[in-house]
Amino acid sequence: MLYVVAWPVLGEADDIALRRLRARYHLTQADMIGPHFTLVFGVPLEREAALRAALEAIERRPFWFMIDRIVRNDLHLFAEPSDGAVELTELYETLNPVPGAIPFQPHITLGLFNHAAEAEQVARIVGRQHLPMTGRIEELALLRREGERLETLATHRLAA
Repeated sequence: MLYVVAWPVLGEADDIALRRLRARYHLTQADMIGPHFTLVFGVPLEREAALRAALEAIERRPFWFMIDRIVRNDLHLFAEPSDGAVELTELYETLNPVPGAIPFQPHITLGLFNHAAEAEQVARIVGRQHLPMTGRIEELALLRREGERLETLATHRLAA
């Protein structure tokens, strides 16, 4: 499967906090991939050429984002940006000409829980201790996932 992600450039303390949260609460992926915004979610390998072309055609400057809310969606915990959400959505729409079944909401997945109450409790603690967080999006990457292995196929630096 193929994915496109936007890599957040964060201050050291924020980067460490997100990595620790993912290591503790998102065990299935924390060792595989660090904090990121997913822009293309698991499409067939046949789309590689089209995704490479779409990435190369993107002409956008790097942009700032601010994560100012932690939300729970069922058993998942997400860090959602306010500033930068429009730009991330525009990138999503560029890379996904046919909208998905679920409306896109830019986020960094922080965790997957067994109980909604636990997710809600962690959301409150994280919100009090770590928000707001600011960062920049400067690079996108096309990734191929095979089992528990991720391979970077291409990167695209946003034009300065």
